[in-house]
Amino acid sequence: MLEIQVFNYSKVFTNRLIGTFRMVLQKVVEEAHLEVSDTLIDDNNTAIQTSITIEIRYQTVDGSVGAWSDGEFLDVPHDAEGVFQFESASLLSGHSQGSGGSPGRSSHSAPAFRRAGKGVFSAMKLGKSRTYKEEQKKGDDPAFLENEDLDRKAMRLGGALDPDTISLASVTAVTTNVSNKRSKPDIKMEPSAGRPVDYQISVTVIEARQLMGLNMDPVVCVEVGEEKKYTSMKESTNCPYYNEYFVFDFHVPPDIMFDKILKLSVIHSKNLLRSGTLVGTFKMDVGTVYSQPEHQFYHKWAMLSDPDDITTGCKGYVKCDIAVVGKGDNIKTPHKANETDEDDIEGNLLLPEGVPSERQWARFYVKIYKAEGLPRMNTSIMANVKKAFIGENKDLVDPYVQVIFAGQKGKTTVQKSSYEPVWNEQIIFTEMFPPLCKRMKIQIRDSDKVNDVAIGTHFVDLRKISNDGDKGFLPTFGPAWVNMYGSTRNYTLMDEHQDLNEGLGEGVSFRARLLISMAVEILDTSSAEIMSSTEVQVEAMPNISETAIGKMEEFFLFGSFLEATMIDRKIGDKQISFEVTIGNYGNQTDGVNKPSSMTKKKEGGESDDESELIQNSSEDEGEEEGDLVSVSSTPLMKPVITDRNYFHLPYFSKKPCIYIKSWWQDHRRRLYNSNIMDKIADKLEEGLNDVQEIIKTEKPHPERRLRGVLEELGTGCSRFVTLANKELSQHGRTKLDRERLKSCIRELENMSQQAKAIRSQVKKNTVKDKLKQVQNFLQKLRFLADEPQHSIPDVFIWMMSNNKRIAYARIPAKDILYSIVDEETGKDCGKVKAVFLRLPGKKGFGPAGWTVQAKLEMYFWLGLNKQRKDFLSGLPSGFEENKALKGPGLQSVPPISLVYSMKQVFQLRAHMYQARSLFAADSSGLSDPFARVFFSTHSQVTEVLNETLCPTWDQMLVFDNVELYGEASELRDDPPIIVIEIYDQDTVGKAEFIGRAFAKPLTKMSNEHYGPPRFPPQLEYYQIYRGNCAAGDLLAAFELLQIGPAGKADLPPIDGPTDVDRGPILPVPLGIRPVLSRYRIEVLFWGLRDLKRVNLAQVDRPRVDIECAGKGVQSALIQNYKKNPNFSTLVKWFEVDLPENELLHPPLNIRVVDCRAFGRYTLVGSHAVTSLRKFIYGGPDKNTSLWSSAGEVVVSMEPEPPVKKMDTVVKLEAASDAVKVDVNEEEKEKKKKKKKGEDSEQEEPDERMLDWWSKYFASIETLMEVLRAQEAAQVELEDKEDLEIVGESAGTKGKEKVKEKVKGSKDKKKSHAGEGAEKKPHKLKVDELVVYNKELENDFDGFEDWLHTFSLYRGKAGDDDDQSITDEDRTVGRFKGSMCMYKLPLSSDVSREAGFDPNMGMFQGIPHNDPINVLVRVYVVRATDLHPADINGKADPYISIKLGKTEIKDKENYISKQLNPVFGKSFDIEATFPMESMLTVSIYDWDLVGTDDLIGETKIDLENRYYSKHRATCGIASTYSVYGYNAWRDPMKPTQILTKLCKDSKVDGPHYGPGGRVKVANRVFIGPTQIEDENGLKKQTDEHLALMVLKHWEEIPRVGCKLVPEHVETRPLLNPDKPGIEQGRIEMWVDMFPMDMPPPGPPTDISPRKPKRYELRVIIWNTDEVILEDDDYFTGEKSSDIFVRGWLKGQQEDKQDTDVHYHSLTGEGNFNWRFVFPFDYLMAEEKIVISKKESMFSWDETEYKIPARLTLQVWDADHFSADDFLGAIELDLNRFPRGAKTAKQCSIDMVLNEQELPTISIFKQKRVKGWWPFVARDENEEMVLTGKVEAELHLMTAEEAEKNPVGLGRNEPDPLEKPNRPDTTFLWFLSPLKAIRYLICNRYKWLIIKIVLALLLLAMVALFLYSMPGYLVKKLLGA
Repeated sequence: MLEIQVFNYSKVFTNRLIGTFRMVLQKVVEEAHLEVSDTLIDDNNTAIQTSITIEIRYQTVDGSVGAWSDGEFLDVPHDAEGVFQFESASLLSGHSQGSGGSPGRSSHSAPAFRRAGKGVFSAMKLGKSRTYKEEQKKGDDPAFLENEDLDRKAMRLGGALDPDTISLASVTAVTTNVSNKRSKPDIKMEPSAGRPVDYQISVTVIEARQLMGLNMDPVVCVEVGEEKKYTSMKESTNCPYYNEYFVFDFHVPPDIMFDKILKLSVIHSKNLLRSGTLVGTFKMDVGTVYSQPEHQFYHKWAMLSDPDDITTGCKGYVKCDIAVVGKGDNIKTPHKANETDEDDIEGNLLLPEGVPSERQWARFYVKIYKAEGLPRMNTSIMANVKKAFIGENKDLVDPYVQVIFAGQKGKTTVQKSSYEPVWNEQIIFTEMFPPLCKRMKIQIRDSDKVNDVAIGTHFVDLRKISNDGDKGFLPTFGPAWVNMYGSTRNYTLMDEHQDLNEGLGEGVSFRARLLISMAVEILDTSSAEIMSSTEVQVEAMPNISETAIGKMEEFFLFGSFLEATMIDRKIGDKQISFEVTIGNYGNQTDGVNKPSSMTKKKEGGESDDESELIQNSSEDEGEEEGDLVSVSSTPLMKPVITDRNYFHLPYFSKKPCIYIKSWWQDHRRRLYNSNIMDKIADKLEEGLNDVQEIIKTEKPHPERRLRGVLEELGTGCSRFVTLANKELSQHGRTKLDRERLKSCIRELENMSQQAKAIRSQVKKNTVKDKLKQVQNFLQKLRFLADEPQHSIPDVFIWMMSNNKRIAYARIPAKDILYSIVDEETGKDCGKVKAVFLRLPGKKGFGPAGWTVQAKLEMYFWLGLNKQRKDFLSGLPSGFEENKALKGPGLQSVPPISLVYSMKQVFQLRAHMYQARSLFAADSSGLSDPFARVFFSTHSQVTEVLNETLCPTWDQMLVFDNVELYGEASELRDDPPIIVIEIYDQDTVGKAEFIGRAFAKPLTKMSNEHYGPPRFPPQLEYYQIYRGNCAAGDLLAAFELLQIGPAGKADLPPIDGPTDVDRGPILPVPLGIRPVLSRYRIEVLFWGLRDLKRVNLAQVDRPRVDIECAGKGVQSALIQNYKKNPNFSTLVKWFEVDLPENELLHPPLNIRVVDCRAFGRYTLVGSHAVTSLRKFIYGGPDKNTSLWSSAGEVVVSMEPEPPVKKMDTVVKLEAASDAVKVDVNEEEKEKKKKKKKGEDSEQEEPDERMLDWWSKYFASIETLMEVLRAQEAAQVELEDKEDLEIVGESAGTKGKEKVKEKVKGSKDKKKSHAGEGAEKKPHKLKVDELVVYNKELENDFDGFEDWLHTFSLYRGKAGDDDDQSITDEDRTVGRFKGSMCMYKLPLSSDVSREAGFDPNMGMFQGIPHNDPINVLVRVYVVRATDLHPADINGKADPYISIKLGKTEIKDKENYISKQLNPVFGKSFDIEATFPMESMLTVSIYDWDLVGTDDLIGETKIDLENRYYSKHRATCGIASTYSVYGYNAWRDPMKPTQILTKLCKDSKVDGPHYGPGGRVKVANRVFIGPTQIEDENGLKKQTDEHLALMVLKHWEEIPRVGCKLVPEHVETRPLLNPDKPGIEQGRIEMWVDMFPMDMPPPGPPTDISPRKPKRYELRVIIWNTDEVILEDDDYFTGEKSSDIFVRGWLKGQQEDKQDTDVHYHSLTGEGNFNWRFVFPFDYLMAEEKIVISKKESMFSWDETEYKIPARLTLQVWDADHFSADDFLGAIELDLNRFPRGAKTAKQCSIDMVLNEQELPTISIFKQKRVKGWWPFVARDENEEMVLTGKVEAELHLMTAEEAEKNPVGLGRNEPDPLEKPNRPDTTFLWFLSPLKAIRYLICNRYKWLIIKIVLALLLLAMVALFLYSMPGYLVKKLLGA
């Protein structure tokens, strides 16, 4: 685009722009020299008088541009602005649109480097996993040059290019034969939406704070959808602590789940009789939680607001955890230990990332204007009756619109009987902004007396119509039409697809379109006139002008059916036609008459003069006025049989066409932008697949391809920006269009820069990380490309049989929309696409949905009617048009069919080699697979192979005389696709569908040579799909050979069947089948486990058969499975010929059969090892031998800097005096500090105080630190990358600066980290263990270092939708063993090693598998987050342990009403491996009546652990000590373990030397050598040295591996009834000791710590400045009768009050009163432990753990009315501000700025005295000071308290003296009469008067009633 601006030059002022001239440079490039004169245009794009004449010349840089026409646009990487023309009615219409058929458009000459970097891969691979063409593919098109060539070429290109900068796409000018005429078919066959799934939502309500209101009794209600659950009620507190856990289970489709609203509300004083008053609510949708990382919010504060009064602001906070788990999600629970409560509420609000913490109220306006095209919703019989009686003809639908948002509903009025209702109403929601509910649901419903039904539903996703960036915009929408889709339009009483109208699943037909707009207004809640409630309002509004919606244009849709095959045989016997509809146009059976308004619009629209001018092609106009009748369906035709399953329609050379004219508002721009982004995204996705493929197949240089991908992305994005900038100026579009465009431009500009930056960071080692980053780009692009404002509805193709709709396909309008600019055109416009029809709605779920109903080869073109001259150009050439009418002036009527005169004859050869990992379709757990290959109208089958999931057919199928229509050259580049379906043959009934794959053949024309580089084709993997999930791979090759004039003689010869046994079956020819080598496979047979019954009989004499590529070996027979399930012969081997290429290796099949009497065999189960790669023997490593020759390597433990390690080292060396001295000095320091009265650090722990739990909590602390450090490192890494990216874009100069900056910031960070280490309170020197926050085997490769476990399967496999069948259900047992495969001959140095046992082959040094007796010791520490099992939302858990026949149920020790029970138990079981090797630890829920329910269980394979080289029998402690809490548990000392390890692994050592040295192999370790026993005596020992070696065993060359440390593992608990969803976690560990060794000591005591009994004594000395509540009755002065109340949190019932200080005039009160609070306290967890019954009906006491908090309140005592609450303070006894020395210094800041002030702990200080403030909230919810209290807190242990007891109040013993109070307070008793007079006169005067009046009134009424009857009688009798 060339732009010339003409200015008026001015000396003084700024130059004024006169006008601008723009032209597209396309013509210049074509012509090379142009003269142009044209008028200028001003800012508003209108022409002005001034004109300009210019001359342009253009010289090409040699070779930079190929030959091109305006139909093909190059992605030239260096093209910054782009030389592209624009679709706009611009000044250049003379050049751009007017120039007839643009030259070259139809000839489609493919330029030399079209689609730069389309991929290094060959033809269209439909998402299949591809193996690279192996070495033979040296010269295949120039698509892939070998790497050396690349490097050389790169050298040529860039002088000496750094190999780290080469990117593949830019180095090789790739021309792949991806055609112009065909587009990819969609592989996913089945709609995934709408199928119900299991979800579990767990909410933990921990506590609430700062609740508004005085002295309340709060309850929290948790509501998900319709379900509500309540916490218990806490009395008189504003900050209740609950810690209650709720679980909601759902089985619904994801859409419904994620739209459910999750609501937390706090209710004040709710009980059985009253519902309580609402304090505040918080709501968000479940989808928001699910989209969080880990699908959860953890320990976050939800901010409550009042829905009835939005002016009030925050009503308090609720702290909670919320998690949403779907099937197969595992939630990483952060470790629940002694979390220090994060009191920083503002920093931990319950809001998603990026939502501001201060949310404001906003109004959401949804304006509903009108709808059109509604379907009938009543039967016509009723209508006819009405018509007969009343004589009126009505539309049969009564529509209204309902909008649901954030749990609220709004409805418009009902418009009676109208297919085109007009509402003009707006619905207003009031909700916090940004809302935490993602979607708004807008539904047109039909009002009916019985029940209203949905006509159609549309969801508006708020994320798509707003942008939260700094240049973002509030949600806005329209006015725009939204299209609604749902069930078919013919009305039936019971619509089977009604769900579709509710918005579930993919709609199968157009229902209606609705004109709406949306806006959001942020409210200023302070202004007075605001509506304070959040009720939904509905109000009327004015009509909308037509122009606002957009200009109506006439669109033209053309379609041609080139082929209709694979028609299901059920419908094959009737005649079939296809109907195409767009909106209601084309719908003949049940469309509604075209509305009158439409016809008017049409007539008005046609006569526009300007449109004629723009079209500028008058010769077409002739027939436009004569109305063009649409032809929307193909003629009826009877199908012809293809084979047993499918039919096809005999179109042959005559292809039927359809065309439809329709009128829509012209919003193509929206679709164009989506298309450009979609294309960028498609290209990116394809590139990423390539990269993953290269990585997966371990090809060299994936990084180069990734660089190429990033380059393409960069150019694509900048190209979009160029195109989009041009149309920023267009008018007549909605605000959302403009804003979205701006934000897309910003996003893509940004993406383009990031892509450039990342490209430069892609190195060999960073490929995977960068790949992840780029995948985020892909998601973002897809998100941006999804246009929220619809324009043209989607196109539906229906297959009609017998006037019924059978199957459909839905094609988005944007995919087939035409534009002059190539990038903007839909990806399927003017191309042939394979379309698969499927059944509508629920019928399409499951197996029915996988069968193809029909496969069409379709050609579509959709565009403006006036642009339609090129609509046939994309069809395969060689046809003549056949028109409905003949005659002059009708030359441009679209054809009703195309007749092909050109046809080519081909032979297709399908080389079906093998398939792997197929789906198990039979009850035996295997399948009998055969493949059926479809091409055009032909199909053939391979033979059936029985009982296998990995069939090797090795068969060539030959299709002769395949006729294809079109030009030869086009067919070469672009043959139709081949569909391969794989079935399971059943003896009875129909074959069962297993899966489907797509492929494209390699085509050879008759004039081409059959030979390299293209032929013979290589075998490739094609992914097999079953529904939406992958179901295996097919290894095959396909070639399509043209039969020339000489007939078949030219074709390469076919060798006859070679194998006599297989009959006439042709094998895959030699050039195509893989090259084989000889391999030996050794199999280790260990044993079989957990075999289930087969046909009700137990397995008794099993055997294992191993088979690979037709060869195999059988194990020895197990004589008696019950007695010993292990094999007697361990190793056997067999030899087999396998392909050299490892990726082509066939799977290895393991089958277990049971040998029954009379020589019968029964299959027990089977397992297919798909990849043998991990079993390939690599030979001894070269590098390890280097190590062994490298002399001694000294490993000293001293220099490790981290503080932690130092501790242990210091502890070990505690023998040396130097350290001792330090300790003494430290203590002196401490004493000094104490003298000064400073806060001393925690005292050093006394060994006696420490127990196992100290170790556990210290370790958890470490785990948390490690996790935090990892997070920090992650953040730092990201920062670094961001800086690098900044650096990239800043250019080199900037780079240096940035680097310095980075360095600075890094150093700062590092120094911070250092400071952190110093600052941290000197951590207790406690020995630690390792806490794994997952299963132990996760860190040790499942303990399969040499013994692998293979699950055996039997029975049909379940599909995604069969919730009933899971892999666990199909498992019938496990085979334990291993394989080892290697190429023959093997080098001899292996067998020469000392002690090589030839019988064991490669499995040297493996223990024997005889039965062995073991003592198993199971330690269960605790369980967390158990799934509640009782109605009260709790559980009573106990442990059950099962191993073999032994079962221990610890039922009597259940823990009452606890979801996080601490068990602290150990269990000893004696077991015999291998019979009893699977340990099951379950948690059951104890029930008083009925059976106990299983909460969850976890299984541990002990045998693998026992035999593992990682030595998982007993974890190795971090230090060695002889006594105390860390005593060595293992009966073998470290020295013995080390000696045994060295001996077993044939390592030289250990040699202990002087000076604390030990040598193992060639490593020398240095460490301490002394140990202290209980009596403090020191002894020499080598144990520390040996332990040091064990801890670093992985560093020993050749044999080293990490040994399992002393640990606690966290295992998820699962329940078979709820597969895949965690029911809680259990922390435990297992020790195993062989019985033939010395027995171990007693088990470590891990019983839970008993809480310690304390007594807290609080003396209330005085109060001051308490606010005055009462008016004095003499003087009217203010006074208060003060008393103080106190309690410990959770013990409200034990609250204590002081006496009353009456009539205080200054707010001063004197008490000298003592409260005494005894409590039980857990030091480690900082919690008070309370045991109490929950209610009078509870069976037993429940234990609660509550933070230690003391509450003090000040009250005003009243004699006759309730006491008035004045203020309170709550002190957390672990960290509360130090009291002020005097009342003056005491201020409200002590409460408000609690975080900043230094805090103290009563548990350390023991005694504290000072002044603290009382606070309360005033009417504006502000905190105010309401008094001060002088108190003394004294904490004693129960023993100390017993020694010096004290009395309550001022009682004995140790009484306090009476306070000195002024005597005015006792006025009551001095002058009682005065007091009474005061009471009567002042206080209760009006009350008494009211009572007297009321009594008088009552008396009168009573008298009236008394005398009335008598009087009446008198009157009546006239007496």
